[in-house]
Amino acid sequence: MSGKRIAILGSTGSIGISALDVLDRYRDRFEVTGMTAWGNASELKKQIFFHRPKIACIMDEEKARELSKDSSLKGTKIVWGTEGLIEIATRDDVDMVLSAIVGSAGLVPTYAAVKAGKDIALANKETLVAAGSIFMKEAEKKGCKVFPVDSEHSAIFQSLSGQRKEDVKRLILTASGGPFRKKSRAELESVTAGDALNHPTWSMGSKITIDSATLMNKGLEVIEAKWLFDVSSEMIDVIIHPESIIHSMVEYVDGSVVAQLGMPDMKGPIAYALSWPERLHTGVRSLDLGVKGGLTFEEPDTERFPALKLCYRALEMGGTAPAVASSSNEIAVEAFLEEKIGFLHIPQIIERVLSNHKVTEPENIDDVLKADLWGRKEAKAAIDQMKREV
Repeated sequence: MSGKRIAILGSTGSIGISALDVLDRYRDRFEVTGMTAWGNASELKKQIFFHRPKIACIMDEEKARELSKDSSLKGTKIVWGTEGLIEIATRDDVDMVLSAIVGSAGLVPTYAAVKAGKDIALANKETLVAAGSIFMKEAEKKGCKVFPVDSEHSAIFQSLSGQRKEDVKRLILTASGGPFRKKSRAELESVTAGDALNHPTWSMGSKITIDSATLMNKGLEVIEAKWLFDVSSEMIDVIIHPESIIHSMVEYVDGSVVAQLGMPDMKGPIAYALSWPERLHTGVRSLDLGVKGGLTFEEPDTERFPALKLCYRALEMGGTAPAVASSSNEIAVEAFLEEKIGFLHIPQIIERVLSNHKVTEPENIDDVLKADLWGRKEAKAAIDQMKREV
């Protein structure tokens, strides 16, 4: 394999930076054709200067114009906005799109990439959470391969390799449990955004880190797993594994459990998605179980962390419910980070929004985006109502 041309949607985030580190090791085998940033113009400038992509995008037009004037970036076309994201994701000189934009903003360009026949390395959860059925049908129609980048889904993907689908009994997603695993509900009432951002194992962006603390992240992964692996929600379980060494498991009908283990470093699953079916040297440290010590497991507590249960509920409701759960969570997390609401209010807002939602079956991406927008508006209204109740 040589000369695979990669476009990275979200190159300045944690996944994008790790991906560039991997690609840097194999410049003879990969070309970074395009890259995008949400608002971090200084980091994007450094990346453009070093990797020299043909095209780069930043969401803000003014920042894009400033980058365009920079003579040190000559040779790279600078675009902006959603139109710019779509242009990069659908170019003829792109073989694979790494979708690493956080939140529902990643849905439109990722879907556009699939419609253009691109293979996808998928790190954006909301694409499958909000539009799983539509997205996977389009990928099948266009013959696109969708490779999971999340460590948990990559582990499932690897553990399913060479096995018959009819032999699968259940998928077991592991979760670190986040920074508040041992805190009581009373203690959770007073935790701050700073507390929540202090993840014990993984280094991630702020939104995903908060989602990990509430277990919403794991709930979204349950919904993703349904579409990625074409299984029912009853076949997907979650187990807390604080060491984050076993990244996920598959149990088969004969009682065998196949697991994928490794150090908690995203460069591993990123590299596998980009290079499948080959494996690359990534610089990730070897796993030494003798040094690491014991591995522990416990059931998730959905009374203290109800967001996980709410995602199962949204999946059972079907249709637009997962999109609404996801978008309302985005608004609630944003409010928590801005110290407008407490930690325990996040799942309360999601529950209120889901309870008020009239589920419909989306026929296209526009229907999904409308449901997403409705969830955001409803979440903001729920936050306002919550403030009045205090």
